[in-house]
Amino acid sequence: MRDKGIAQALRLIHERPGNPWTIASLASGAAQSRATFARRFAQLVGQPPLSYVTRWRMNLAAKALRETNQNIGEIGRAVGYESVPSFSEAFKRLTGRSPGLYRSDFRSSD
Repeated sequence: MRDKGIAQALRLIHERPGNPWTIASLASGAAQSRATFARRFAQLVGQPPLSYVTRWRMNLAAKALRETNQNIGEIGRAVGYESVPSFSEAFKRLTGRSPGLYRSDFRSSD
């Protein structure tokens, strides 16, 4: 990626998905102002920074639900959620299914 600050922010998100990321903390990691960071990130990545963080977290959670026997609370905490209900709500909002249903649907298709 041509923008080193945005590349650094993506690296941080990918390396530490469970961090409580904010625009301010990501902009600081990118060594950019909040406004510049938010604008550049959306231009280059195609979505706002915190939307990207949420999608990345849910991709990791979906993979863990498919490939591990970790319980839903463990998976939620690993991707940055403090409670099962908040994780479940976010997961369902993005995938259309609760984490438990996602896991059972995936396993029943094997």
